[in-house]
Amino acid sequence: MSKLIEQVVISKTAEISDDLYELLLLADPSSKMINSYLARGLIFIASLKHDIIGEYILLKTRPNILEVVNIAVREDYQQQGLGKFLLNDAIERARLAGAERLEIGTANSSLFQLALYQKLGFRIVGIDKNYFLRHYNKPLYENKIQCFDMIRLSKKLV
Repeated sequence: MSKLIEQVVISKTAEISDDLYELLLLADPSSKMINSYLARGLIFIASLKHDIIGEYILLKTRPNILEVVNIAVREDYQQQGLGKFLLNDAIERARLAGAERLEIGTANSSLFQLALYQKLGFRIVGIDKNYFLRHYNKPLYENKIQCFDMIRLSKKLV
């Protein structure tokens, strides 16, 4: 475990500061979409000293199923294992909550995220074709690839 991760504290929060909202926008550039799931989910933040450096939101979508609907790491802390640390924390919290499955979705263009999720045991279970065309007003790009489809992944917890 890196020295950074050893110093990070993950806690639940209800307070949406400007810094936290900026992190939410890193994972989802639509305030409308963020606001639609903020009130329904549990927000967990990763902090280092008093700075928020990462976050994820767990949302109950169906009986015994939770979904990570937003996960982000502040840009100056990326590529240090914090995303993996956050996702492992989400997996453990979902297990402790009695969930049978944890789901997550990402864009077809999210190459790094797709690799990480699969390394942690998530498997592709579906593709929501044209998701980003239906739900966002302007084209989104990542890795110089336009976001068209939502890749849906799932991990069995029991």
